[in-house]
Amino acid sequence: MPDDRWLVVGLGNPGPSYAGHRHNVGFQVLDLLGERVGGRFKAARGRADVVEARLAGSPVVLAKPKSYMNESGGPVAAVRSFFKVPVERIVVVHDELDIPFGAVRLKRGGGDNGHNGLRSLTASLGSRDYLRVRVGIGRPPGRQDPADFVLRDFSSAERRDLAFHVDRAADAVEALLAGSLEAAQNSFHADPVA
Repeated sequence: MPDDRWLVVGLGNPGPSYAGHRHNVGFQVLDLLGERVGGRFKAARGRADVVEARLAGSPVVLAKPKSYMNESGGPVAAVRSFFKVPVERIVVVHDELDIPFGAVRLKRGGGDNGHNGLRSLTASLGSRDYLRVRVGIGRPPGRQDPADFVLRDFSSAERRDLAFHVDRAADAVEALLAGSLEAAQNSFHADPVA
């Protein structure tokens, strides 16, 4: 029955030139979830690649918008509409500057904190009440422009631990689907031991 279906969205920019960027950690988490369910992302309506599967015991649509980050809302709204998923059952995985590298934080709603992907999503969905799995990428060093920082690859030191952090963020998505937001927060808000 469609009422129990989840939509899990990873935010990023399409194409190989963006693949390793900090801004694309949402895509990396979705790719891992796709591997976990044995699915292959396929083009779908509304300019997104999707996998339909079961995750943590629930039917789920995994989606990666094929638009640029600041235009993510349109494709996500189209996928949501096609699969008839209520906003409360949408989970958005995205990078977060104000969280230390590798930390994972979960919440429902809130502002966009300068994140253009979230701003586009909130505008297109007409709500900010979706769930968020925020993957910490840390603050830019010195006076580097945050917009420049998020469009850079992870450092070599960060890359050594990145797979662990992506795996942990994917676990957080599964915990969210399997239980409550509060239970998932209790499990994942302690900072990771790398």
